[in-house]
Amino acid sequence: MQAKPDAKKTLTRSRLKLVAILAVCASPLIFSYVTYYWIKPTGRTNFGELLNPSSFPIPAMASRTLDGQPQGLDAYHGKWIMLKVGLSDCPQACQDQLFAMRQLRTMQGKEMERIERVWLITDEQPLDTMMVRVNDGTRMLRAPADVVAKWLPVDGGADKASDHVYLIDPLGHLMMRYPKGAVSSDVEAVKKVNKDLGKLLKASAIG
Repeated sequence: MQAKPDAKKTLTRSRLKLVAILAVCASPLIFSYVTYYWIKPTGRTNFGELLNPSSFPIPAMASRTLDGQPQGLDAYHGKWIMLKVGLSDCPQACQDQLFAMRQLRTMQGKEMERIERVWLITDEQPLDTMMVRVNDGTRMLRAPADVVAKWLPVDGGADKASDHVYLIDPLGHLMMRYPKGAVSSDVEAVKKVNKDLGKLLKASAIG
């Protein structure tokens, strides 16, 4: 008569052990997110501006590769994404952004593989062949300008989203925006961005 109660107790203990194991495994991820998104100690000095991910979910935007194949930002799920947007006609400020993004990724050393660089091109004009070659390794996707403009927040010092570089975390959350001119030919600003990225990668248990 005691067999069934004993079996239930054993099953309950097994389930509790499983829950405890899962909690231990998940705790680094939970801690990193609680720390980064909700706990804001007064000593924190981010150069980039933290965004509330729930306010800016990545929209469905029917983006595609340069050869016309459908591809979204979710293709880089699991990586940190440095994101810039803009027209295919890339003036000097745009070129400086792309170059700085490449340098920032390289500056992370052994952690660089955790980062992808993405350029959302918001028109249908052909890209200069040399521009594509020089920025080999940058993921280039075409996306509708109106959708991108509605999605990405712009601060008071910028005219448009192309003035900024944004950061998306490995779970697909838009979570940081760098001010106009931060990711550029300004060496001191780039050093500050690099410090931000280094801290983030070190503290993060994901990506």
